[in-house]
Order: sequence, then structure tokens, then C-alpha cells
Amino acid sequence: MSARRQAYLSDDTRRRGSAELFQQTVPRALVHRSAVSEVLVTGVRHGSDGVHQVGAQWSRAHSYYGPVAGRWHDPMLFAETIRQACILLAHQTLDIPLAHPFLTTTHAFTILTGGARLTDQPADVLLEISLHDVVRRGPRVSAFACSIDAYREGEPIGIGRSSANCVSPSVYKRLRGHRFGAACPGQVPAPLPHELVGRGRASDVVLGRSPEAGTWLLRADTSHPILFDHPVDHVPGMVLMEAARQAALLTVGCPDGLLVSCAATFHKYVEFDVPCVVSSSPVRELAPGRHELTVTFTQADSLVGACELTVLDSMSL
Repeated sequence: MSARRQAYLSDDTRRRGSAELFQQTVPRALVHRSAVSEVLVTGVRHGSDGVHQVGAQWSRAHSYYGPVAGRWHDPMLFAETIRQACILLAHQTLDIPLAHPFLTTTHAFTILTGGARLTDQPADVLLEISLHDVVRRGPRVSAFACSIDAYREGEPIGIGRSSANCVSPSVYKRLRGHRFGAACPGQVPAPLPHELVGRGRASDVVLGRSPEAGTWLLRADTSHPILFDHPVDHVPGMVLMEAARQAALLTVGCPDGLLVSCAATFHKYVEFDVPCVVSSSPVRELAPGRHELTVTFTQADSLVGACELTVLDSMSL
């Protein structure tokens, strides 16, 4: 970490927690959410040196990303917080119009177990975000990346990164061709037993059975009110990351395992009308109770995305 960054992070305002950043959610349109209840970001302070502070709050009982093993906030809340915060800054700092679609290319987080701990209060999380690798085509930004440091009660709890392309509505329509505005055909694979993948309800499972051992079919049920908060014509990156998490828990054999790291790369759009095969690599156990593996997504024999994950066995914590 640079000396400048160290100096910035020791600022007394950050150590006090910047309470004013946690008073209310930001407008839902700025984070691409339809439901106000799904907005995690609660405030923003733009820094003159290019480092921006974003506040977020994690509920103790989110309707989808609920507590893990009764002990931790679901770290996927961190992934969604990063997504929302980067979109917010892109609109406010890079002047990307609200109507321009974002196409995520990479999205990653790593969190400390202490940072995910449940207490008797919601978790106020402060993100410090740097925007970089900004690409412009004429007056408009066409690509950007974010690097994130996260704090809770003044202590560092994790890091993240994300990158995306953005295009005008007319360019997006041209890119999508006949799939522009496409909807899910309606038929999705039957879900795996929910208890095997750490979910409380069958409707929350995003994996279905596959005839090939060690693989599953992606379940993209667009009627799900959280995973598909608003209409889309392809499977969102957060759904793919959730599918990777469920595949990892199933492969490790620990439904209440804690996902402490996930690095996703998205190569192509994941379409609704072509079966998407989810595959897991063998587990790499670098330390007792610490499991690493790779989950890939394939459509029409083409790799469309991959996630590198680390899961901790809850029994070892």
C-alpha cells in the first residue's frame, strides 16, 4: 500500500466511522435497483484526491443473503455492496447516464471472518474506492475499474475490485441483436435440494441437476424478486456468483460454509435460451478447513464465465 494511501486511511474521519454516511439509502436508480429494500448503499463522500468514501449497511436478516450458520453476515452482501457502490460512483463521478447499460467484466471480493461477524446491530460498512483504468470514446466513458478497501468500526475487513464496460442504449440494442429485451422462456430446471447448497427454500436454489456427474444446470428463474430485481435480457453477474457459491458448497460438502473470497470473470453474456452448464474443479485444501476451487460456466461448448472461490468450513471456525 502506498504512503499516500496509508496516510489517507489513517484520517480521523474514517476511524470515527463517518456516521453521516449511514443515515439513509441513496436513490435506487443510482444503484440499478427497483426495490428500495434492496438498496445497501447509504451515502457517499467524494474525495478530492480521487478516493471516494461510500457507506453501506448490512441487515442482520436479509431476505436472500441471510445469516450464514447463525454467526456471520453473508459475504455476498459485500459483493452486492461493491456492485452498487461502483455503479453509483460511475454515474456521479464519471457522468455515465442512467440509461446506459453496464456490462461487468470482473468482480471480486475477499473478506475477513471478523468483518462478517453478526452482532446485535446491523453492520455499517465503509468503502474507500478508487476509480481507475477509465477509457473514453469521445466525451463518454466506455470502461472503468474500481479498487475497494472496506472498513467496519474503523478496522479493515476486506478488499474488492470490479471492472465494467458501458454503452449507449442504441449500441446495446445492436450488440444484443435478436436477444435484445429477451425474457426467460419460462421453463427452468428443477432445483437441487435446498439444504445441500445452504439455502432455506427451493425457490432460492440456482442449480439444477445435470446428467453429467460433477456438473449442474443453471436455474435462472426471472420471477425471483431479489436475484431478478428488475427486467434483464441475460443472466446477471450476481446470479452467476451465487451459482458459483452454491456449487462450491455442494462440492466441498459444507452447506453452511463461509465464502470468504470470490473472483469472477465474465467473458460473454449468459443467455436465457441456451442451457448453461456449471462445473466445479476438484477442491484444493491449502489448510485444514480452507477450501479453494474453480467454478466455470459453459454455454454451447463455449466458456462464458468463471469464478475462483475460497470457502471456510464452519466447523473449523
